[in-house]
Amino acid sequence: MQKDTRSKGKWTAALLTFVAGMVAVVGIGMAVKSTDGSAFCGGCHAMSEAVWTHNRSVHRQFDCNECHTPASIPSKLIYKAQVGLNDIFVNTTGTVPDLIHTQASMKDVIQANCRRCHVGTTMDVAMNVKPYCTDCHRTVPHMKKTPIDRRKAADA
Repeated sequence: MQKDTRSKGKWTAALLTFVAGMVAVVGIGMAVKSTDGSAFCGGCHAMSEAVWTHNRSVHRQFDCNECHTPASIPSKLIYKAQVGLNDIFVNTTGTVPDLIHTQASMKDVIQANCRRCHVGTTMDVAMNVKPYCTDCHRTVPHMKKTPIDRRKAADA
């Protein structure tokens, strides 16, 4: 009789672990998806101009993080956690710069995503001239044609 009780307890524990795991996976998936797009990114004052220009670009159908985070899920989760913690820190301490420039690590991520999506059109491009697509395509998808009354800082 005692063996049957232990077996039942093991199945209950396994079921509860499985359910908790599924809840965690779905919760993380929902959190990742809800923080990928311009509605979330634009909620920060410092990003409002980037979101405004993105929403008027040829890339407007894509979420911000389709370009700004790695494509693989494990790398994406780690990267979003690191960048998110930094964003929380600068917003909490009030040290957000007036003009935000892309850091080297994000340039590498963006470059990989440009090449991933545009592989068919970039196969014959001499990438040894300049290291990043955005060196020549500076205003994709954040054009500099934001009306002056919508700008947060002068273009630099």
